[in-house]
Amino acid sequence: MERMLILNASPRAPRSNSKSYAQMLAHAWGGPASYREVRSPDGFEALRREAEQSAHLVLVFPLYADSLPVPLVRFLKDLEAHPLAARPVVSVVVNCGFLEPGQNDLAVEMVRLFCRRSGYPFGSAMEIASGEAILGTPFRFLVERACRRLARAVRRRHHGLFRVTVPLPKWAFLRASDAYWAAYGRRFGVTVEQMSCCCIESPIDKSLTTD
Repeated sequence: MERMLILNASPRAPRSNSKSYAQMLAHAWGGPASYREVRSPDGFEALRREAEQSAHLVLVFPLYADSLPVPLVRFLKDLEAHPLAARPVVSVVVNCGFLEPGQNDLAVEMVRLFCRRSGYPFGSAMEIASGEAILGTPFRFLVERACRRLARAVRRRHHGLFRVTVPLPKWAFLRASDAYWAAYGRRFGVTVEQMSCCCIESPIDKSLTTD
C-alpha cells in the first residue's frame, strides 16, 4: 500500500485540533502513514526527504485570516526553492471556526495554485467548519466519516472535495459560540466587554474591568 505523509502545519501543532484531524485521517488510511509537525525551518530538509519517499502528502492546517498559516507558507516556499525529484500527490485538510465550510475555499485554492506552479499533482481537499467546536460535540462522527471518505478517495485517486460542519442553524451556532467564548474568558478572568474591545496589543482599558 502506498505511503502517506501527514503534515500538521498549525502554529500550535502539539495541542491543536489539526492534530486530532491528522490522527483521524491516519486511522482511516489504515496503511503506512507518518505524522510530522511543520515547526522550525531547520526541520524542512528532513520533511522534504520524507515527502519524497511518500506517494501522498496531506497538509493539515487551520484557516488564518482567510489564508494559510505562516508555518505552511514557509514550508511551501522551501519546497519551491528545493524541488523534489519524486513529487507526491498533495491533498489538504483545512479547518475553520466559521459555520460555513466554504470559508476555507480560498486557502484550498492557494495550495492548488502552488501545486500547479510547482509541478505537484493536487489530490483531494476536506474543508471542516466549526472546527473549534465540532470535535467536542455529538457531531464528531461527521468528521470521522469525512476522513474515511477522504482516505478512500486518496487511495483510489478518485479525488474530490469533502465538506463537513455541525448541522445547526446559524442562530443556534452563534448562541452556542457566544456561550463558549464567554465561559472561556471567565476561566482567565476576562469579561465579554474586554474581549469585545479593540485593544489587541495595548493593555485592556481598566474601566472595562468588573469587580
